[in-house]
Amino acid sequence: MLSLWPYFAILGLIALLFLIERRWPDAVTRFEENVLAILLATITLVSFFQVIARYGFSTGWGGALEFNRILFAWLILFGMGYGLKTGLHLGVDAAIRTFPKPLFRVAAIFGAFATLLYAAILLSADWLQIFGAHTSGGAVFYWERFFKVGIGLDDLRYPEWFQEAFGVQERVQRWIAYLMLPVGLALLGFRAIEAMVAIATRRRELVIAGHEAEDLVAENKDVLKD
Repeated sequence: MLSLWPYFAILGLIALLFLIERRWPDAVTRFEENVLAILLATITLVSFFQVIARYGFSTGWGGALEFNRILFAWLILFGMGYGLKTGLHLGVDAAIRTFPKPLFRVAAIFGAFATLLYAAILLSADWLQIFGAHTSGGAVFYWERFFKVGIGLDDLRYPEWFQEAFGVQERVQRWIAYLMLPVGLALLGFRAIEAMVAIATRRRELVIAGHEAEDLVAENKDVLKD
């Protein structure tokens, strides 16, 4: 039977983010940037100390590789929404730049809608059955399965004092590591909706960072003359 509570939790998270961002938009942006900076800094520090420990003292942390792999996944998944919000994703806009402005705006809105559709399908593909598609599963289903089973990660373990103090299992649960999968996709979908509204109201041009090719041509237009 399909559980609905993860979907309501995601909707509640998005609604809370929407309300907070309307009141403190700069604070939300700083928070997102700080999260990304902390993730990147932690990956760098763990890798650095792991190299020192391994080649300098012939020791090391057995869970370092898995820990960094999870943090890197979190960096990507959390950064997707931030990149869409700030227009950092690269894309090719040479073709749609030739369209008349009304058609260009329609194409830009379609690009944002395609991003929303991508996030929605990866979150849960069950809703596609309405259109006759034989699909099921998705990030929510995948995460909930690990949440119910409680399987631990391969190498990451709680410290012994933590196990004794809180009575938890030895290995860190997989659902904790995979939590960013549905959250990151939900944030991506939310930012795609924001982008659609911004493009429709002419407060934004595209969901991607355009003009890269145009800027390169402008910078190198005199190269052949030399």
